[in-house]
Amino acid sequence: MKPAPFSYERPRNLKAALAVLGQASDSVKIIAGGQSLAPMLNLRLVQPQMIVDITALAELKQAERHGDELVLGACITHADIEDGRTPDVTRGAMHRVAAGIAYRAVRNRGTVGGSLSHADPAADWVSALAALGAKLTLRSSAGSRMVAMDEFVVGALECALRAGEIVETIHVPAMGATAHWGYVKSCRKTGEFAHAIGAVLIDPSAGTARIVIGAIDAAPIVITDAAKLFGGRIAGDYKGRFDPRVADAILAKAGVSNAAHRHIHVSVLTRAVREAAA
Repeated sequence: MKPAPFSYERPRNLKAALAVLGQASDSVKIIAGGQSLAPMLNLRLVQPQMIVDITALAELKQAERHGDELVLGACITHADIEDGRTPDVTRGAMHRVAAGIAYRAVRNRGTVGGSLSHADPAADWVSALAALGAKLTLRSSAGSRMVAMDEFVVGALECALRAGEIVETIHVPAMGATAHWGYVKSCRKTGEFAHAIGAVLIDPSAGTARIVIGAIDAAPIVITDAAKLFGGRIAGDYKGRFDPRVADAILAKAGVSNAAHRHIHVSVLTRAVREAAA
């Protein structure tokens, strides 16, 4: 299969790209790494009338630490993070997530902003950045706004982007010195889409946690009041107090009705908690 015909724009800077997007009246798709969009175009699952190529936008390829956060341009690739070409404020957590995404060829081209915009529930960054408490700057020709990562993905393949808007930057808070990270996913074989993801950021000294259950047929489940998963208290040996029955009930309430599917998610989350406690 080949894509349906479309017009093509390759703006030289962000201002020009936003102008094209703002003036376009037809259906438009943005391409960066193209690792998700290109196959969909070839299979004619999407048939936009215009493609706007943002791969040449230097403004979206910056990665800098500002105070207590890392600011990533949307066109930073998975390989940029894997290979250490970006600053690390997560004590290796983002590096480990990036290194486990698909295959090296995909990581060389695929971008963080593109992955988030595609909003595939099985995408690693969708769950990992929600657990890390990231925020996104969304920009259009009319201005910019900031959205928390756990509010950005609103459903399977659905995100909060408005017409004419793109992800400009991703803001990742620095991980605290006493925080612990766990990230586990279940795939049929290495490189394939995950069918369960557990992301855990726990700070036992502060008694806080962010727990994310991903790769469900909806937006990830983000649990910020996670004490109920640990017998009401996140301190000391929290691993020994993790209650999988509470996780199962959360999944059931979220609409995961198949008991076998819930079991896989609970098992993966349990492993992520153990990893964080190691």
